[in-house]
Amino acid sequence: MVDEFRTNRGRVGGPFEGARLLLLTTTGARSGAPHTVPVGYLPDDGERLIVIGSAGGAARHPAWFHNLVAHPRVHVEDGLFAYDADAVVLDGAEREAVFARAVEADPGWADYERGSGRRLPVVALTPVPGPPGGPGIDSPAAFLTTVHESFRRELALVRAEVAAAGPRLGAQLRLNCLSACHGLHFHHTAEDTHLFPGLAASNPELAPVLERLRAEHEVVAALLARLEAAVRSDDDGDSAAVLADVDALIEQLEAHLDWEEQQLVPVLSAPL
Repeated sequence: MVDEFRTNRGRVGGPFEGARLLLLTTTGARSGAPHTVPVGYLPDDGERLIVIGSAGGAARHPAWFHNLVAHPRVHVEDGLFAYDADAVVLDGAEREAVFARAVEADPGWADYERGSGRRLPVVALTPVPGPPGGPGIDSPAAFLTTVHESFRRELALVRAEVAAAGPRLGAQLRLNCLSACHGLHFHHTAEDTHLFPGLAASNPELAPVLERLRAEHEVVAALLARLEAAVRSDDDGDSAAVLADVDALIEQLEAHLDWEEQQLVPVLSAPL
């Protein structure tokens, strides 16, 4: 599965097709050697990701958990980006709240815990500050298109999760929606304040393009605000309203990203 994941930039078939997966590389607690395994994950507040040491319901914690307890600095691959992260084992009320969210989203976690006879460890992965790397990210143009692809994939995941939900959204699914919204807002803010001014200074002829892109950012921002309001509308969220807002956001964002790539990738690919 690791080879399939890397070959297909994070996509796998079989029973894990469409699942939230990442590759987690830990340092062996005794050997000191790197070990890479695919694991499921859940978005969390901020930039953290949550992984749970289910080991498929086995009676013992997975080896990767023992490794990251001994060496908390780990490496994460999501198929598009790769980066180092610091692992923290959650405990107390925080662990219980996060695990309850996971069980609400997928009761299989509770089944694993009951079947294993142990308390499943819940781990938060916080990316180390700095730009992420990844396969083929060797230019500003490649970085931009990879960021865009990550948003396309995340919104497709969120849409599938909302469509499969009942009439109300659970806490984890609301968090997935909000995490995608916050990521898009941060990306567009960074473009408006850093990328676009730099391009305007070096390529004055791009002024009309950048003006249109900024205007489209405002349209996307309004859709993000509407989606966030639908997600926060009550304790559980109205899944029908959220799905309609996700669809509207995806339609607008796809057109925006396609046009931005058409206009900016040639410029960002040009030799200095």
